[in-house]
Amino acid sequence: MTPCYHLLYQSLFKTPLQAAKQGVMLSALCLGMTAPAIAAEADAMSDAPSITLPKMTVTATRVPTAISNTIAQTRIIDSEALERYKGQTVLEVIKRQPGISFTQSGGMGTTNNFYIRGYDNKQVLVLIDGMRYGSATTGQPALNLLPAEQIERIEVVYGASGSSIYGSDAMGGVIQLFTKGQEVNGKQFSVTAGIGSNAHYLYGATAQFATHAGTSLSVAASRNQTDGFNAVEFGDNYHPDDDGYKSSNASVALQHQINDKLTAGMTALYADSTTDIDDYPEFSYPPPAYEKTLVVPALANAYADQRNGAANAYVQYDTGSNITKLSYGHSIDESTTYDNALSPSKGSIFNTQQNNIRLENVTDLAGLAGADNTQGQVIMGAEYLSQAVDSTLNYLEDKRHIASAFVGYQYANDNFNLQSNYRLDDNSQFGRNSTYNLGAAIKPTQALTIGANYAKGFRAPNFNELYWPDDSSNADLHPETSDNYEAFISLDTYQQNTRLTAFYNQVDDLIVWSAGKNNNVNEAQIKGASLTSDWQYDALLLGASYTYQEAKDTSGGANEDNLLPYRPKSQATAYVGWQMPKFDMRLEGQYIDKRYTSVANTQALDSYTLFNLAGNYHFTPQLTGSLRIDNITDEDYTLSSQFGTQYATEGTNYFGALTYTWQ
Repeated sequence: MTPCYHLLYQSLFKTPLQAAKQGVMLSALCLGMTAPAIAAEADAMSDAPSITLPKMTVTATRVPTAISNTIAQTRIIDSEALERYKGQTVLEVIKRQPGISFTQSGGMGTTNNFYIRGYDNKQVLVLIDGMRYGSATTGQPALNLLPAEQIERIEVVYGASGSSIYGSDAMGGVIQLFTKGQEVNGKQFSVTAGIGSNAHYLYGATAQFATHAGTSLSVAASRNQTDGFNAVEFGDNYHPDDDGYKSSNASVALQHQINDKLTAGMTALYADSTTDIDDYPEFSYPPPAYEKTLVVPALANAYADQRNGAANAYVQYDTGSNITKLSYGHSIDESTTYDNALSPSKGSIFNTQQNNIRLENVTDLAGLAGADNTQGQVIMGAEYLSQAVDSTLNYLEDKRHIASAFVGYQYANDNFNLQSNYRLDDNSQFGRNSTYNLGAAIKPTQALTIGANYAKGFRAPNFNELYWPDDSSNADLHPETSDNYEAFISLDTYQQNTRLTAFYNQVDDLIVWSAGKNNNVNEAQIKGASLTSDWQYDALLLGASYTYQEAKDTSGGANEDNLLPYRPKSQATAYVGWQMPKFDMRLEGQYIDKRYTSVANTQALDSYTLFNLAGNYHFTPQLTGSLRIDNITDEDYTLSSQFGTQYATEGTNYFGALTYTWQ
């Protein structure tokens, strides 16, 4: 690749408008155009439809890498796409991505589970600005409580390669959320107000500043609330009332360039919410074999108060060929539920917190050696994670810590990609566990890539699985481990990106609830394939995905070859959109196949298809309107059925908002 076109290629990884303008200028330069002609062509880009260009990811490899150079399948939801989800939670965004299915016990803020390639959300690691986020008791990240309007960008990495980078809980993938305001270039203020179905209201404000001294600050706050709908269709906990949700949210991002090499900063995201729930009647505990005796009626006005979020502070030293970063993070998942479980007056408290300190270094071998051609990058580091539980229940153990070290190498040129990582975790409860991956890809042409990857994964049991204070706990549980194989072929051109991925995963010591307690089953097998394709023809956007998977219990018992709960065999998404300078719109479709509610495969939930419509219109350069209509065909479908309860879903619903911005 000549230097001229190498610069053009690199320009594709800037922000869309910057990349488009720089791409035009560099293309023109390569073709020998004069400076005035170049400038005129670049200025004309301001009036053209925005262009979707190749993006960078940091989650897949820990360092900025072009998606076209990553081995793991990665999807990015950028700020432009997030504009279509005003008034929504992060779960609403994630559940509409290719290859992801989910369950939910009602409307906004209610408990849920999502699944990526047959792994549930306990086996998917969630990061907020690099900090681990989730509950140490349930092991689940509460994406249903995080506001989409406070998020700048989301990266989804499919598969287990993240285990060798981030350790436990990344067997099925990694989702990283980046809070607003980490790329502030000037002064900007905005206010947003929205209204929707079921008395849904949103109002918020954002302020951003950047100084010539190298300091930038972004502060955002919002309030999101809805009366909701009745969460239970039928069951012992049915109450004919609306189950509402309200949340107060804030985020901050501060960065200061101390000198040309040293940068310091911090980010934080916080959500304080209340979710109304339908309570079960209280039973006497613990009778043998869970034979329950009704003693107290269900609490009609049951609800849960929740506090969730993460904060991260860092200092980074960048010499150009070597980057060293020291960071400290803190995350919380706190819940107090006022129902019959313990005491309606005092509430059931489940508070968990995680503290993490990381030191990481990235060395560019070419820059270190002064060479012009790439020699790859070496990533190495160490981290310390502590987890603690504070609850009204008495856990046998309520603290643990993990000390880790990791090293990786990645190399990419026009013809070949290589990525490898090794990580060692020393868990205070389970001792040492090592994870590793090796992936390689070749590029027969500039557009075509063929590759394969192997990754070793593991997940340590959470505190509920180990120590929940009744007979269902099992302190003798072992960590889950997995062997994950993946092969793919992708085609990337200026107009489209298409990828076909085949995957095969063998999971040992899978933790399931059976015979009244948590147990390690011998093994489970997950295999399948996914096809994703995204196209752009001028202002027209098209895309589709299809995932086929078989997630089976292969432990050899009574459930041999049965499908694991809530894992559909087939799922698909499709969209068509139109994107112009003043407006954009998108029609989305999502199909989910039937799912079984237990590994016994005795009850199945019907398949369903949803259609959604979203769009934005720029009335003026300062005033933007957005509208989202979900389930426009008013599909009647079920997401969750358990313990004799079938949970309700929402029919056709809408949300519209206005945002005014001034600089």
